Amino acid sequence: MSSTINAGPISLSVFGESHGPAIGTVIDNLPAGEELDHDKIYEFMSRRAPKKDGTSTMRSEKDFPEIISGLYNGKTTGEALCAIIRNHDQHSADYKSISSLARPGHADYTGFLRYNGSCDQRGGGHFSGRLTAPLVFAGAVCGQLLEKRGVTVGAHIYSIADAADIPFDPVNITAEELNEVKNRYLPVADPKIDSKMRKAIDEARTELNSVGGIIECAAVGFPAGKGSPVFDGIENRISQLVFAIPAVKGIEFGSGFKSACLYGSENNDEFYTDGKEIRTRTNNAGGILGGISNGMPIIFRAAVKPTPSIARPQNTVDYIKNENSVIEIKGRHDPCIVPRAVPCVEAAMNIALMSYFC
Repeated sequence: MSSTINAGPISLSVFGESHGPAIGTVIDNLPAGEELDHDKIYEFMSRRAPKKDGTSTMRSEKDFPEIISGLYNGKTTGEALCAIIRNHDQHSADYKSISSLARPGHADYTGFLRYNGSCDQRGGGHFSGRLTAPLVFAGAVCGQLLEKRGVTVGAHIYSIADAADIPFDPVNITAEELNEVKNRYLPVADPKIDSKMRKAIDEARTELNSVGGIIECAAVGFPAGKGSPVFDGIENRISQLVFAIPAVKGIEFGSGFKSACLYGSENNDEFYTDGKEIRTRTNNAGGILGGISNGMPIIFRAAVKPTPSIARPQNTVDYIKNENSVIEIKGRHDPCIVPRAVPCVEAAMNIALMSYFC
């Protein structure tokens, strides 16, 4: 099974299943002659990997991408860039006893209907968060190409449960600050909030439960005047890619939903010039007006739901027998997906913004 998205000139396909032999991606229409650093790609992807501190699943995958086309002598050829990531640590037996039970919060039932009962349900199959690994590979590639064009993208954990980080400064956030957050074990702007977030995750895990949160992402250095109105705006492309992350349930740009409670005089970003460039004093628009960049930092927040796989008994149905039932989910699951989703959100932003340079 594969899924394809056309982000402007860039076409991105993601294929495979969680417990299949491999997953992967095909990226079309990248510029030729671009040098890629394999170590930086692996470093970016390793941020998505499970942690060993109880905050995530115990499934251990190296997620080493094998590039099988589109790269020669370390540079892109202009042909389709294809990479596969082999699966090694599947526990498919964990899913045999619940093969026809609809796991609450999962796509088991809807996938069964959509594909006439033929899709691979093990570990969520093509619906699994495992499929964010090839998305992150594509984002790592696009991130390197953006850096060469003076654009830096970074994200942090805005909140987990009731533990909230310091928001990015929507006007003055810098590339240095975005990169500094990436180097922290939990990507937060305020290191003091780390322990509170860990506590919230650990409490949920101990109670056989899970928690969600919000991720904030920003880009600096992106030039003004890129994008399009109506159907192909920057918000459109970013949103389409962010919703490829299975746990994401909402997105807002700039002041977002808060803007509905403001007066126009409060929400409008007043323009000014220093004689060299035109900027705005505030950034409630999130760097985008009419689907087009205005030169300010592009900033958005994505809501991530609690991991649906929890070990508590839950009411459900057997959709083959059409009977009510109770399910207890076994296996290895994240009590909170938010920390591992941060590079996924960055990857989505990278791909969307890079599409405007192709």
